[in-house]
Formats: sequence, structure tokens, C-alpha cells
Amino acid sequence: MIRIFVDADACPVKGEVYKVAKRYGLGVMLVANKPLRHPPQAGIELVLVDHHGDAADQWIIAHCGSDDIVITADIPLAAQCIAQGARVITPGGKIFNENNIGAALATRDLLSDLRGAGAITAGPPSFQPSDRSRFLQSLDRIIQEIRRK
Repeated sequence: MIRIFVDADACPVKGEVYKVAKRYGLGVMLVANKPLRHPPQAGIELVLVDHHGDAADQWIIAHCGSDDIVITADIPLAAQCIAQGARVITPGGKIFNENNIGAALATRDLLSDLRGAGAITAGPPSFQPSDRSRFLQSLDRIIQEIRRK
């Protein structure tokens, strides 16, 4: 059975995940370090982890596997989940895989260095309705690919 792991503390597409999971009968693991509201829907489980920085990431890495789907904007977490065989989608709908995660990690590191040097002061763009739509398309495509295997 396909499971969806959500790096849930700041995820803006949890509602969409619930709807898609219900439609396909998939399990959802919301991993967070604080209680979150979620619908009383079969298959949705909230996993509370310690408050230290990487606790949610470490839990997801330890429990995801082949043909699971991980929803996260955390690029290092995405890289480790891909290494476990999971599929990874950002809340904005970008699909990370073996072919593009290295470049994403390098870009992240470069931007971090530039921010540290004071060259970049702006954060990422705000979440848009088009991001939500792209996320839904990507999630549906990944689910269909896994089911065809």
C-alpha cells in the first residue's frame, strides 16, 4: 500500500493530501513536533516527535521506503528519502528524483552561502494557488506511476 508521509509542521497542502488519500484509499502519516488538527478520516495518523530540529526528518527517513511518497520542502530530507526509494514532492508540486536532487542540494547550499554573506535578503516567493494546482497534478501523477508498477 502506498503511504504518504507529510513533513507537516509548515505544510500548506495538507487539505489536498487528505482529499487525494481518501480518493485513492491511501494512508497518510503527518509527522510534526506539535499537535495538528486533521479530519477524522480512516488512514490518517499524526506522529508527534520531539521538538529538536531534525526529529521529524529523522522519523520520516527511518520509516519511508520504496514507493512511499514524501511531501516536503526540505531538500536534504528529500535527498535522504530518495535514497530510501521514496518519491518526493514539494508543496509547490516540484518532483525530486535521483536526476535532479543533486542540483537542488547544490543550489540550496549556494543560496545559503550567499545569504550568509549578505548578498540575498529575500526569502522564497509566497505560496500561490497555481502552486496548489501543480502539487495536485504532481501527486496524482506519482500515485498513478506507482500503481502501474
